[in-house]
Amino acid sequence: MSLEVVARHFDALGSTCELQVVAGSQAALERCEQQVRLAEARFTRFVRDSELSQLNASHGRYTPVSPQMFSMLEAAVWAYQESGGLVNAAVLPALMAAGYDRPFIEGLSQPASVVAVQPAPLVEVLALDRPTRSAAVAPGVALDLGGIAKGFLADQLIDELGDNAVCNLGGDLRLRGGGPEGDGWHIGLCDRSAVALTDGGVATSGVTRRRWGQGMHHLIDPRTGLPARTDLLEVSVVTDCALRGEVYAKCAVLLGAVDGAAFLEARGVHYAMLPAEASRAA
Repeated sequence: MSLEVVARHFDALGSTCELQVVAGSQAALERCEQQVRLAEARFTRFVRDSELSQLNASHGRYTPVSPQMFSMLEAAVWAYQESGGLVNAAVLPALMAAGYDRPFIEGLSQPASVVAVQPAPLVEVLALDRPTRSAAVAPGVALDLGGIAKGFLADQLIDELGDNAVCNLGGDLRLRGGGPEGDGWHIGLCDRSAVALTDGGVATSGVTRRRWGQGMHHLIDPRTGLPARTDLLEVSVVTDCALRGEVYAKCAVLLGAVDGAAFLEARGVHYAMLPAEASRAA
């Protein structure tokens, strides 16, 4: 017998978010949504007095940060190291140069000239001091936490939702439990296949959504400082947590089909790829 699923949909973090709980309450979903919105206010780069904007404007000075921000910055450093530099939170100047200088919903414009702005290595421009819970960003550098924030928050918030729930923040999912049928949560991947999971994370990254102008999109390749040129439209990764899935999926898109598949297979994760040829064939 199927159990009742309580769900909530809302827009946050520049994406569509979905929370689902088996035999849960709307109150738990509302609490979780509120935490997402509070985190969005903290980590957005589009509000001048957000905590992230203040850190970006600190001109190299050590700045005390909230516990959540400090943990997020640690996650960004882990993502940089785990990805061999392909996931680099210091990418904001390159995003701005590509035209992503305002919330996507406001409409973006093709830059008059596309200038490559190669991000500095994150570990050289971001310093963290755990005893004082302070951070310093080198002058001229600015951080964009983007997908890192979505994966990080999904992993955090699953505890708020309980033992049989899904937290989906813009395609970064963290889930646990048997789902409404008891055989796991059925999650669709980018190639229209699906997996049934009782614990873990699923993330999809790609270049199909936030696009503008002529070939502009939000996925910057740190090796070039420009929107990535890749033969993949999307990659979905199934792993133990949303943050790892986010990082691995983004790496695979940046690396392309051959090297991306080798990267994921070396890490023993289940994945799906949607090549660019698939859209032309459709």
